[in-house]
Amino acid sequence: MQKPDSIIFDMDGTLWDAVDTYAGSWNIVFREMGIDKTVPRDELATMVGWEGKKVLAAIMPEFDDEERQRIYARVNEVRRDLLPKNGGVLYDGVRDGLERLAAKYKLYIVSNCAVGIIRLFIDWAGINDRIIDEIAYGVNYMPKNHNIRLLMERHKLQNPVYVGDTDGDAEQSRLAGLPFVFMSYGFGKTDNYDLKFDTFTDFTQYFIEL
Repeated sequence: MQKPDSIIFDMDGTLWDAVDTYAGSWNIVFREMGIDKTVPRDELATMVGWEGKKVLAAIMPEFDDEERQRIYARVNEVRRDLLPKNGGVLYDGVRDGLERLAAKYKLYIVSNCAVGIIRLFIDWAGINDRIIDEIAYGVNYMPKNHNIRLLMERHKLQNPVYVGDTDGDAEQSRLAGLPFVFMSYGFGKTDNYDLKFDTFTDFTQYFIEL
């Protein structure tokens, strides 16, 4: 692996865990719309990192695409209201680690989430001065490998790495032609990685010393 000039992060399962807030937004909307359904945290956690259409089909198989999109639009309205108040759990070492890493690397986020969610995370975590740019799936409904390459072109990145926590992240990183760094504390499992870390602190120290 070449020495990187930049680091592109996944968000959920890599930088924080906001599954309780995400599940809450679904359940509030289901109650609001009189839909007899509950999304448990454990079930939703298995879907973290999936593209939106796949998540909607798994959560609402009884509805057609148009109705799923209508309901999901309302879920995201509620989610955008909840996140600034409820936030999530920032993984140990993330805030300080990003501060240290930002002094050496250009830092970015690419995540399979709705428009505006990454920005809400950045504001909630207080890391505005550390993240240069971000792209969410909801911007163009394109897979991560497309958005990673888009970010690379936009900022003329030469040797970025992608950091995530699922096998899907690994696959998308490979499709984008990037080395993949696996964070084992997240929501997924994979053997398809170039580097693996059990804590964000260990990850930070390795890349500071690289």
